[in-house]
Amino acid sequence: MKTILCFGDSNTWGCVPTNPLVVERYAIKMRWTGVLNQQLGDGYDIIEEGLNGRTTVWDDPVESIMSGKAYLMPCLTSHMPLDLVILMLGTNDLKQRFSVSAFDIAESAGSLVKMIQKSEIGPAGEAPQVLLLAPPPLGKLSEFAEMFAGGMEKSILLGHHYQRVADLLQCSYLNTADIIVSSDFDGIHLEADAHLELGVRLAGVVREILD
Repeated sequence: MKTILCFGDSNTWGCVPTNPLVVERYAIKMRWTGVLNQQLGDGYDIIEEGLNGRTTVWDDPVESIMSGKAYLMPCLTSHMPLDLVILMLGTNDLKQRFSVSAFDIAESAGSLVKMIQKSEIGPAGEAPQVLLLAPPPLGKLSEFAEMFAGGMEKSILLGHHYQRVADLLQCSYLNTADIIVSSDFDGIHLEADAHLELGVRLAGVVREILD
């Protein structure tokens, strides 16, 4: 049995792009993690660890418990042994309140990759494999436009910088912008067809890494 941890934000949790005052979640089989599970079939255990609003490393002054860095090691340890960690974070780092560049967002994601690579939570006390995903650029922002002011331009650069970090750290990489787009309903979250496409594509990538 291969165990895979999917560590991310609301797009891993499965938030439906809708009125921001009403938080809705896709059914498990519709989320990309659920699609991945179905595509891989027997022999794989998918652990979904998504949190709405999660950042890479930043402590959110408005919303608490959002730093991915703060929770990563307890999360990895609680689910060990892990064969693969799929990491998709960075969208929430684009919020204007953090005032960080696309370069720094990628570097922050890289710091999480290094934490995983230095861990001993894989089989036989080794480190698990890492698959770094660059989140798709923001779509047409509506209610979130002020919160993510300036984020569109930075989001377009994430794929390039994540590729650079993945090459430097020698981990597997996928630019989700080559596969999916953010919904224009809210500009941030994924529609059901995007979850399906991402889950299907990731199944092939995961097999290449672990088989």
